[in-house]
Amino acid sequence: MPFADELAADSARGVDHIGSTAVPGLAAKDCIDIQVRVDELDGKSILPVFDTIGLRLRPEPWNRVEITAGKQWPKLVFAPPIGERASNVHVRETTSATARRNLLFRDFLRADDLARDAWGDFKQRLAQSVSNIYDYGQIKSPATEILMIAAEDWARRTAWTSAL
Repeated sequence: MPFADELAADSARGVDHIGSTAVPGLAAKDCIDIQVRVDELDGKSILPVFDTIGLRLRPEPWNRVEITAGKQWPKLVFAPPIGERASNVHVRETTSATARRNLLFRDFLRADDLARDAWGDFKQRLAQSVSNIYDYGQIKSPATEILMIAAEDWARRTAWTSAL
């Protein structure tokens, strides 16, 4: 990623390929999700870096905060210029539960073919019946919570760590 070096010099602690495209064999939209982990989510220092490389801050409220285990975690999501290949760059604090959760989601589905295939089937059926992206996300969210119960169990059984 062209911005990784610029961020690393400033505040990035890691850049991770996450989401469905990071799981070989998983059905996915043609949209790359990248997670950039930072010590502190300070828009004043982050926004100019992304602006310089042409990425735009996504304005939707759900791209500003996530809830995990009943706690709100701030995030910023950037998208490429209109007309470029679809991607989302999620900037999260390294210590957030959501940074860990995204790595666990990816690693669990990479390790468990049955879970990967079932999740892919669910997503494909959902996409066929729901065209609105907001509604798609709202319906997918509770199913993701069920998937993450299995992922947390897998993490305990295998002594998985996120290496954050």
